[in-house]
Amino acid sequence: MTPTLVRHHRYADSSAPVDAGTRARDWAEIQERMLAPLYEAVFDRLEVGAGTRMLSIGCGSGLALLIAASRGARVTGVDTDRERLALARERLASDPAVRPGPDRAAAAHARLVEGAPAAASPAGQAPYNLLTAFNPIGCATGDSDGLAPALASAVPLAARGATVVLTGWGPPERCATAPVLRVASRLAESARTPRSGNGWRPALRDDLEEVAARAGLKPDGSGRVSCPFGYADVDSAVRGLLSTGLFDAAVRATDRSQVEKEVAEALHPHLRPDGTVWMPNVFRYLVCVA
Repeated sequence: MTPTLVRHHRYADSSAPVDAGTRARDWAEIQERMLAPLYEAVFDRLEVGAGTRMLSIGCGSGLALLIAASRGARVTGVDTDRERLALARERLASDPAVRPGPDRAAAAHARLVEGAPAAASPAGQAPYNLLTAFNPIGCATGDSDGLAPALASAVPLAARGATVVLTGWGPPERCATAPVLRVASRLAESARTPRSGNGWRPALRDDLEEVAARAGLKPDGSGRVSCPFGYADVDSAVRGLLSTGLFDAAVRATDRSQVEKEVAEALHPHLRPDGTVWMPNVFRYLVCVA
């Protein structure tokens, strides 16, 4: 694992509430980097570079934007999570690959927008030629419900024939994290509360294709990418996983301490002798034409 994956993250008091800022930083510092191989694989396949004008739907704390900008792309990110966007702004403002300068092409410029995709109009610039939705679907009930409408509002901002990339979890038998995610639905169901879209469900083979069809997109290829989840210790793994939002219904149904305890227990099969946690996973992406 890289040094950034072996940092230890602990809550000062496991019974204390976690504010939105802390949770967003847990995502940015612990969990988001697990998807970096997915971003890199997509950008390699599409040859993302100086000619790319990318809109990232649900850009979160901006890691995919940074990677694309480092390749010379002009990037725009849109998200409704204010705390994650704030972290993205910090990252993009401090990264030399993104800051415009006398020795850097304007294509490296980055822009962040809070709200729905429709709010991210190119603003007098050329239309986008790449739309990405890097929040993987296919592991929670209803997690694709908002994606098709988001795509529908983003496609008019793109050039005709633009590339659209959707991402999702791979088959449960190829994802070691799947049994850990099942804790969310089990706890929510045991308390007889609605899952509200947060309960785990197995990824289905045509999840991405169904979203593409609803959004009027034409599939044009797909791929699978290995994205192992590696953590410094169980505490870091629990914090990272809870930052995804997949356990929110379970926390509401019981309490955060109970969810943390049961997630930690589910992680034990993946605990290595040195105290780190390692879970191999496979993610899938679908390339479409708008």
